[in-house]
Amino acid sequence: MRTLLRLLAVLLVVALLAAGSVWWWLERPLPLAAERVEVSIEPGTSPREVARLWTAAGVQVPTEWLYQWFRWSGQARAIRAGSYEIEPGVTARTLLARMVRGDQTLEQVRFIDGWTLAQARAALKDAPHLRPATAALTEAELATALGVEGPLEGRFYPDTYLYSRGVSDLTVLKRALTLMDQRLATAWAGRDPQLRVGSPQELLVLASVVEKETGSDTDRPMVAGVFANRLRLGMPLQSDPTVIYGLGAAFDGNLRRADLLADTPWNTYTRRGLPPTPIALVGTRALAATARPAQTSALYFVARGDGSSVFSDTLADHNRAVNRHQRNQP
Repeated sequence: MRTLLRLLAVLLVVALLAAGSVWWWLERPLPLAAERVEVSIEPGTSPREVARLWTAAGVQVPTEWLYQWFRWSGQARAIRAGSYEIEPGVTARTLLARMVRGDQTLEQVRFIDGWTLAQARAALKDAPHLRPATAALTEAELATALGVEGPLEGRFYPDTYLYSRGVSDLTVLKRALTLMDQRLATAWAGRDPQLRVGSPQELLVLASVVEKETGSDTDRPMVAGVFANRLRLGMPLQSDPTVIYGLGAAFDGNLRRADLLADTPWNTYTRRGLPPTPIALVGTRALAATARPAQTSALYFVARGDGSSVFSDTLADHNRAVNRHQRNQP
């Protein structure tokens, strides 16, 4: 009996030591081969493969140890796909907890109000850890991939988009497209019924012109009011940004009188009505101002040089404002 008791005591001590060792290992910071260790886990990855990915990336413990911890924790099947990054101080316990919570490392890309489609695509190309599935596509091919028809200029909402590492740039574009559709639908539903636009797309085109004409929240409704008045009277919009857009790569940063006379589909000096497409990404404020423009009799405006504009009802008043604010004449 005494021998049996001694054996049980030894086994108990061994079990306690083993349990203590396991507890110590779980609470001890994992040794890492670098300051940051990153892993991307695809959907359907097995717990054993997850453990292998971590040790291959730089977690300096045996793969089997990590796998057995995942397995005996009871949470191995709860590990979520995604991109993860750990730093010195992370333990095996906190590593598993992050993957179970889906506490991923997210990157971001930002589309700016007033950008063109080309600028948005360039931002996607430069975005970190974003898979370039659309980089080689033409605009027509990209439209097909997105499941939409017509030109894509102005179809994406300017915002900051978070994404998991390794996702496709097409995923980001789909989110931006959906968000713009939602914002445009809201603006269209709340538009002034007297506004001379016949469709949400036409509202988007006009809003893109307003977006490029001013960065002033105060002036946007007035700028939109001027363009609404011109459309109502059949006057040309005469917007410099549309001319610049139509010139494309030929624009050298200096808009000349000859450029205003160079006819393109986007030249609103030589052609009446709206341009055929938007000329930029449109933010919520420009959409709202265009859908509900200021009630004004103004037909002209000129920049003061401080970000604001002077609005005039008559050409004579406008010319005086131009002389004063653009030509420094009294």
